Amino acid sequence: MREEVLFERGTTLVRRLRMEPGEAMHWHVDPFHRVTVVLHGDALELQYRDAAERVQVIVVPGQVGWDEPTARPHRAVNAGGVYEEVTVFFRDREGALHQPDA
Repeated sequence: MREEVLFERGTTLVRRLRMEPGEAMHWHVDPFHRVTVVLHGDALELQYRDAAERVQVIVVPGQVGWDEPTARPHRAVNAGGVYEEVTVFFRDREGALHQPDA
């Protein structure tokens, strides 16, 4: 998994994320609103630390999504080809961690 901060100013942070097939994000929470644009990919699996629940998500390049904050620890696993996204995080304060470890 590769993360790159593309832009950061005040409470706004823009990140590019790339995952190879089978790669997983770290366990984290999402304390802030965000907008994600899918650049490449076709499928993700969302896993939740507090349950055996797994959610399959089909994605397509160009897809744009608005996400609400959640304190539920989770991670995404790339269940398809190379996955790449750009996400804009709307943090509540400058310097806040955009996806803190859970």
